[in-house]
Amino acid sequence: MLRFCLSLIFLMISSNVWSASIQGMRLSQEGSDTRLVIDLDKAFKYQVFSLANPARLVVDIHNTQQTRPLKIPELSSSPIRAIRHGSRGKDTLRLVLDLQHSVAYESRTLAAQENYPHRLVLDLHDSAPTKTASSANSTPRLTEKPATIIAPKAQATAITKAPPVQVPVSTTNIKMPPPIATVTKSKKSMPRRDIVIAIDPGHGGQDSGALGKNGTKEKDIVLSIAKRLAKIVNSEPGMRAYLTRDTDIFIPLRHRIVKARQNKADMFISIHADAFKDTKAKGASVFVLSQRGASSEAAQMLANKENAADLAGGISLDDKDNMLASVLLDLSQDASLAASLEVADTVLSGLKRVGNVHKKHVESAAFVVLKSPDIPSILVETAFVSNPDEERKLNSPAHQNKIARAILSGISNYFQRNPLPGTGAPQQHIVSSGDTLSTIAQRYQVSMIDIKTSNKLTRSDIHVGEVLLIP
Repeated sequence: MLRFCLSLIFLMISSNVWSASIQGMRLSQEGSDTRLVIDLDKAFKYQVFSLANPARLVVDIHNTQQTRPLKIPELSSSPIRAIRHGSRGKDTLRLVLDLQHSVAYESRTLAAQENYPHRLVLDLHDSAPTKTASSANSTPRLTEKPATIIAPKAQATAITKAPPVQVPVSTTNIKMPPPIATVTKSKKSMPRRDIVIAIDPGHGGQDSGALGKNGTKEKDIVLSIAKRLAKIVNSEPGMRAYLTRDTDIFIPLRHRIVKARQNKADMFISIHADAFKDTKAKGASVFVLSQRGASSEAAQMLANKENAADLAGGISLDDKDNMLASVLLDLSQDASLAASLEVADTVLSGLKRVGNVHKKHVESAAFVVLKSPDIPSILVETAFVSNPDEERKLNSPAHQNKIARAILSGISNYFQRNPLPGTGAPQQHIVSSGDTLSTIAQRYQVSMIDIKTSNKLTRSDIHVGEVLLIP
């Protein structure tokens, strides 16, 4: 029995180790030609065929398992209406490209080299006759000239269920399983909205928090800093602040998260002032949720998922089985923790310019107010109110403004690198290594032609460090 279990574990590990998975997708257009590039982490084999009524392109990628969500590029203005995916057997991933109409296509693979992974390239020729043709050795007509580091992260797209693919019996004998998910893109431009920053002054009411030697109460200091931060956030174009409390009242910890979610917060910033028995302790700190805290919170939400509606990135858990609910929570928490860590790093960098920091790196702890699985959240310990020198500074309006501006700087830098769909920022893009005009256009949901026109570019070449205006 033991030998059987060990063999089974070995087979499961081997399968995961040797199976390829999709790392990303990129879409570019030139005239009537569309190119879809699929990045995979290992070498693979594939088959492509088309279906009619309705028009579809089916891609079977063998020896491939997809354990992470697919980030689908912007599809509007392309002949692709949606991209769906599902498992076919144990080791084949099937992609279904729902087309606006029949198109000619070509396909080929590119081996990994330098900064590029293994790739599957699909070229769709919209102006060609509707009869499809496949060629694994054809030369692509589109080119991409990347800059030289790693491309910025793409924004994740919403995943919704789709009806099963219908396969005409008269044209094929291959059975199409119901796809796991479909991702569609609206051709209508999204209305612009503000980025909402939830600012949470710690403690309040009967809970005064830490006390300074000269009688300073943490609850008063952090409320003052929070109000200053809210004021400068509201002065930023495209940003809006929400204060979980703006008076001296007590709010339960979990209710602070609920209020932030009700106000559709994109970021949660909790502000505190530390204390320690050693009055020499000094410096600011920035915390994100620990993995242990995330795991315990996920367990609690799964146990009460009927009361945890719309927690996993806006997806209700109450109608999901435990396995699916667990996966949704894991995906949402992973994305939220990654975003939290990134913004925490930039905030800590800003605080280093204001004064001392207690630790030179971001710390993690199981703070309750950081346990939202779908809102990136950080906790800022502005200074030690138990340190007489820092207590004096914390009572200074000028120093409070410096802290507020340092936090805002970190928030702004994060959203410049990670723009949210439908928001008005950013208006500039600094070219990173691996960027191309097509990936930049997809990221900001504008056309390559508009970017070239706004920046008076006559060619598609771009260089690392170049600043591009985003129309």
